[in-house]
Amino acid sequence: MSVSSQALERATRLSFTAGQIVQEIGYDTDCDADLREAVVEIIGSDLVDLDFDEVVDAALLWFREDDGDLTDALVDAISPLADQGVVWLLTPKPGREGHIEPEDITDAAQTAGLRQTSTISAGENWQGTRLVAPRAKR
Repeated sequence: MSVSSQALERATRLSFTAGQIVQEIGYDTDCDADLREAVVEIIGSDLVDLDFDEVVDAALLWFREDDGDLTDALVDAISPLADQGVVWLLTPKPGREGHIEPEDITDAAQTAGLRQTSTISAGENWQGTRLVAPRAKR
């Protein structure tokens, strides 16, 4: 299947590179299939799931308001991350069902020991928030 240039452009903004191992958490039928396919094309392999028990370069965490505790989800997402690993928190855009307020994301990230570096449009219905460990913790 061919990935659209728009999806490839959005996935490129996630800064993935060929050969990286990307763990996907929170996948459901509402996730942006085009973005997922574009990430797979960029990294050159399938996304791994929660059963993967080795170190990963990045995590794609799809999260909606009713998915539970965001802090817990972020802590789970960072446990297999490499030292310079990144969590991309993908949440529904404002006005979409399951949207999470920016201050709730900031609070959960800080509690999990992460800091927000940027937010991008990750698709028609999704936004991506890049979260990293503070430099002192890396």
